Amino acid sequence: MHKKQIKLSDLAEELGISTATVSRALKNYPDISAETKQKVIALANKWNYRPNSLAASLRNKETHIIGVIIPEVVNHFFAKVIKGIMEVAYDAGYRVMLCQSNEDYDKEVDDAHALLSSRVDGLLASLANHTRTFEHFYDFMDSGTPVVFFDKTSPEIKDCSKVIIDDYSGAYQAVESLIQQGCKRIAHLQGPGNAHTFQNRLRGYLTALKDYQLPVDPDLIIECPEFTLNRGRLSAHQLVALPKGVDGLFAVTDLLAIGAMKGFREKGIQVPEEVAIIGFSNWEMVEAVFPPLSSVSQPGYEMGRQATQILLKEIKASKNEEDITHETVTLATELVVRGSSKSV
Repeated sequence: MHKKQIKLSDLAEELGISTATVSRALKNYPDISAETKQKVIALANKWNYRPNSLAASLRNKETHIIGVIIPEVVNHFFAKVIKGIMEVAYDAGYRVMLCQSNEDYDKEVDDAHALLSSRVDGLLASLANHTRTFEHFYDFMDSGTPVVFFDKTSPEIKDCSKVIIDDYSGAYQAVESLIQQGCKRIAHLQGPGNAHTFQNRLRGYLTALKDYQLPVDPDLIIECPEFTLNRGRLSAHQLVALPKGVDGLFAVTDLLAIGAMKGFREKGIQVPEEVAIIGFSNWEMVEAVFPPLSSVSQPGYEMGRQATQILLKEIKASKNEEDITHETVTLATELVVRGSSKSV
């Protein structure tokens, strides 16, 4: 019987740290503490760990291909991200291998394994809404493949660069605008509770209510497991049925907001006269509905460009065996007020 080959993930599991941290400790990276390095080295010696030289040799052969895992290709925001990614990648002589997870964790894992097997030079990834474990991404870091996360990521993922939206500030501005125009019962259509992006938007909503001394009513916060027109429509019906009703709504996506507008109209509620509504993303179609939807604009194109620029820089450093300094870039949002909410 063959003896099991010890992997970085085995060391990481016993020590309770990420595989990326183990890898960096063994390579004596300066951003890893001396105590962590000592623990990693001691355990590696105990288990007689030996690096996978075959994997290392494969990493030294460039494919000039960047892997991308994205939740939805048809999504307006992600379409802009992809445009930014491809422009920077192609200008630098790289091709892009694009995978769509469809917000499905298992599909995301399969896509990650396929891209790693294809030996892409680097990976850009935005998490599916229900992703809670990240070993499929740590496998890239273990192999020495740079990974940059964009938009939907997790604070649990360490030792990598990230380009994110200031979701908290964008949500705060939206709710503050509704409050300043006189709304006192403001509902929130939120995304899946485990997704960090939507947690930040919920936090912005709650903080705005607190700062303006408005009570938080749990009945006004509706979690939407999927982002569809019908989900927004049914949520509006649910809000209309409340004894005290609702006079403002902030939706975590434009699609939910547009669905809510339809739902309110079906119940005879006028927008914005009786309910003011603001969405998030500033999808191009928001100006095609009536009244035009107010929305928080997020810079998807710029996100794609910056994430790719960072990844290319890290790929170059990795090939030259230089230390990589990871960074987190936070991009600002902008509230665009239209007819669905009254301007202050």
